[in-house]
Amino acid sequence: MARALVHDGLMPEGSPLAADPHRAAIRRLHRAADETVLAPLLALASLPPEAAARVRSRAIALVEGARRAHTPGADVSAFLAEFGLGTREGVALLCLAEALLRIPDAATADRLIEDKLAGADWQSHLGQADSLLVNASSFAFMLTGRVLSPEADSAMLSRTVRRLGEPVIRAALRQGMKVLAGQFVMGRTIGEALKRGQESAEARRARYSFDMLGEAARTEADAQRYMASYRDAIGAVGRASGGRGPIEGPGVSVKLSALHPRYEPTKPGCIPALVASLTELAKAAKAGNIGLTVDAEEADRLDISLDIIAAVHGDAALAGWDGLGMAVQAYQKRGLAVVDWAAALAARNGRPMPVRLVKGAYWDTEVKHAQVQGRADYPVFTRKAATDVSWLACARRMFDASPHIQPAFATHNATSLAFILENASGRMFEMQRLHGMGEALYAGTDCPVRVYAPVGGHEDLLAYLVRRLLENGANTGFVHRLTDPEVPAEALAEDPVAAITGRSPRNLRIPLPRNLYGAWLNSAGLDLGDPVEAPPVLAAIREAAARPADAAPIVGGDRIRGEAVPVRDP
Repeated sequence: MARALVHDGLMPEGSPLAADPHRAAIRRLHRAADETVLAPLLALASLPPEAAARVRSRAIALVEGARRAHTPGADVSAFLAEFGLGTREGVALLCLAEALLRIPDAATADRLIEDKLAGADWQSHLGQADSLLVNASSFAFMLTGRVLSPEADSAMLSRTVRRLGEPVIRAALRQGMKVLAGQFVMGRTIGEALKRGQESAEARRARYSFDMLGEAARTEADAQRYMASYRDAIGAVGRASGGRGPIEGPGVSVKLSALHPRYEPTKPGCIPALVASLTELAKAAKAGNIGLTVDAEEADRLDISLDIIAAVHGDAALAGWDGLGMAVQAYQKRGLAVVDWAAALAARNGRPMPVRLVKGAYWDTEVKHAQVQGRADYPVFTRKAATDVSWLACARRMFDASPHIQPAFATHNATSLAFILENASGRMFEMQRLHGMGEALYAGTDCPVRVYAPVGGHEDLLAYLVRRLLENGANTGFVHRLTDPEVPAEALAEDPVAAITGRSPRNLRIPLPRNLYGAWLNSAGLDLGDPVEAPPVLAAIREAAARPADAAPIVGGDRIRGEAVPVRDP
C-alpha cells in the first residue's frame, strides 16, 4: 500500500509512511468508512459458540459478584448514577465544571453559577443514595442554588443574601468540588497519593499508574512546570516502588501535550523538543526502575506521537529497561493498526513494550472536530458496540503479539473483562481501572489490577470530572447501570459482536460531516496536519508564493500554477 501511495504521487519518496507499511496502514484507516474498518475486527473479536457462551456466563457472574461486593459510597458509581447526563442537575454540573475553566474573574463566575445552579432541583437528590459523596455534593449545590433562586421567601432577603453571599456561594461550590475530589482524585500531591495508596485496603494487590492532572501546556512556562511535576513524580514513585520493576511495580503516565505548548501536527518542529523531554523522563524512570506510559490524546496528534515514541523507544541509553509504554484507543479506527505498529517497533528494538488498551475518553470532541473541520469521515466509530468490538479485537492481537507486547487492558465492563479471562490462556497480562471506579467488578478475580490514579489539586479536578462524566455519565453506560437493581445482570453481559451483527456499523443518527446540514453540504476542510494530504497542498502554496509578480495570475480558487485543477467535491 505504501508503494502504491508513492507511485500515485500522494506520498513523497523517503517519507516515514512510505518506508513503514504499518504507518501506511494507520494512515489509510484514519477516516475510513466504519463498514470497511469493522469487518476484519468482527472476525478477530468473534469466538466459537462454546467460548462465547462461557464469556457471557462469566460476565453475568461478574456483574452479580460486583453487586454483592459493592459498598455504597465506596466509589463514584452512586454519584454518576445520581447525577448522570440524563438528569438536569448532571447536565448543569457538567456545563458548570467545563465552563468555569475558562472564566478568569469572580463576577463572571458568579453569574455563571447563578445561571446553571439556581434552576436545578438539587434537593431532590438529598437522601436518594446511601453515599456521603452524593449527599454532601447535593447539599453544597442545593445551598448554592437556594441562595441564588429568584423564588426566595422575600425579595429583600433575596437581594441581601445575593449581595452579601457571593463569596459564600463560591465557597460552597468549591466545597462540593472538594468532596468530589476525594473520590475522583488519588491525592493533591504525589506524596499524598503514594501515602493513600499504601494505606488503602487494595494496596496489597493493586498496582498504580499515577497521572499528574493538568490541561495542555499553553506557554513554555506551563511546559516547564509540568516537566518539573513529572520529574518529581517519577523520583517519588521510584523511591517508593520497592524494587518491583516497571511491570509489577508502580508507574507514571505522561501526556505529551503537557510538555510542549505547540504539540500540534502542523508544527513538526515540536518533535525534537518532545523527544528530548520524553527521553529525559524515560531515563529518570529507568533509573528508578518504574514504568512510564505515554497517554493517548486527540486523534490528530497520533501520527507525531508515534514519531516521538519510536525515537525514544529506540534510544540505546534505555537498553535493558522495558518500562516505556503507550496507550492505544480502541474507539479510533486505527486502533488495531497501532497495536501492530507497537509490536513491530518492539521487535525491531529487541525489547518489549507495555501497551495499555483503552476505549477512549474524547469521543464527543473527535466527532465535533470532524464536523467543524469538514472531514471526509470520523476518526472514531459512531456506535458504542463498534468500539467494544474494536477493543476485543485489539486485545486478541495484543495477546498474539507476545512477547513483543506486554498487555494491559483498561475496562470497567464485565463482558470485556470476561473476554480477557477467556483468552488469556496462561499468558501474562494486567487489567486496569480508574481510581474510584470498578473496584467491585474486580473483587471476584485474581488477576493483577493496576489503578490509574489521578494526582492534582482541586483546581485541576474540573477538566478531569468533565471527561469522567462524559465517558461514564450516560444512563446507558455500564458503570451507570451496574448498581441499578432494576437492570438484569443478563442485560449487562451483552456480546458486542452479536449486538452489531446484522445492523448498520454506522450510527445513522450521526451524519457524515459533509451531510451535517442535510440538503446543504458542509464545506470540505483541508487537514494540514495529515502527512499525506498536506505536502502537495503546502508545496503548491509555496510555489504560488514564489511566483514572480508579473507571472500569469491564479484565477479564482480553482487554479494552481496556472493550470486547471478539479474542484474537490464538498
